[in-house]
Amino acid sequence: MATLTSARRLVVKIGSALLVDRHSGLLRSDWLKSLAEDVAWLKGQGTDVVLVSSGSIALGREVLGLPRATLPLEQSQAAAAVGQIRLAGAYEEALTPHDIKTAQVLVTLEDSADRRRYLNSRATLETLLSLGVVPIVNENDTVATDEIRYGDNDRLAAQIAVTVGADQLILLSDVDGFYTGNPVEDPSATRYDQIDSITPEIEAMAGDAGSGLSKGGMKTKLLAAKMATAAGCTMAITEGSPLNPLKSLENGANCTWFTAALDPHAARKRWISAMKPRGEITVDAGAAKALANGKSLLPAGIVEVTGDFERGDPVAILDPAARPLAQGLTRYTAQEADAIKGRKSSEIEATLGYPGRAVLIHRDDLAL
Repeated sequence: MATLTSARRLVVKIGSALLVDRHSGLLRSDWLKSLAEDVAWLKGQGTDVVLVSSGSIALGREVLGLPRATLPLEQSQAAAAVGQIRLAGAYEEALTPHDIKTAQVLVTLEDSADRRRYLNSRATLETLLSLGVVPIVNENDTVATDEIRYGDNDRLAAQIAVTVGADQLILLSDVDGFYTGNPVEDPSATRYDQIDSITPEIEAMAGDAGSGLSKGGMKTKLLAAKMATAAGCTMAITEGSPLNPLKSLENGANCTWFTAALDPHAARKRWISAMKPRGEITVDAGAAKALANGKSLLPAGIVEVTGDFERGDPVAILDPAARPLAQGLTRYTAQEADAIKGRKSSEIEATLGYPGRAVLIHRDDLAL
């Protein structure tokens, strides 16, 4: 069975019903402080932590005096705008005593569907984590409409876990795991401790019932599990309402673990290698040797660029003898790559007329 302290990178999803009292509409400050203690404990173990948190609309509607019923789009967006600043402030206030810096990251479905935006999001999150920051991620409800929404933070959390290459995703829920049926309606329903494969029989057991303030039911959690485990990320569903929910999970609280066959690194490499390349980049012997040793591809090592590709597209990398060497996601267009080939990273801005990234293909985006 997985343990939190074994995670290199952990994504935790927090639903509105955990963060906001459903009766008063106010923040559950004591609970949030206990979660901050858990985050500090994990950070002390050397684990990167990303929090995917609902709650902006729930907090904003209380401030604006809006009803608890389903709100029109404009009122939801207004509530989110008011609530987002309070949500970010609450996390900052809870984590600052532990000397943990926070950052607010707002995303929409378009940010993962569009490869350029996806790479931008990935680069930003990677940089924040490398600086020891705990990103607080939420759907950008102030601008998102139905066609560009995730609609629930279960799948958003899974997408963030895939984006940052997390090896564990924890869904803090209002239930303590996945059951053979809805335990509220079926007293005979039993909980799974571990699920190794999401079969049609497992999918048939999922219901749609959600809690008062949250949108996601068990079906969305299964979709999240499919997405996460396919990318090499193990996922758990556990009861989140007790204080210190992450330590409780580590100490044996009820949960269901969904296991992944591959680790995130291997899963990502397999995904990249399976893509159809949109162009080719030929490198010199020095770059070929560096790539074989796990280094990123720098513009200085590029000899030739062929094809018509955009930033984020997969490209084939060829050695000096034109033999396939690797495949990766490029951080430059074909025109940009051709302009900076053979140049030092320090010369990129002068060549292109604007600042660029130091590497053309990062080692995390390379599959040999």
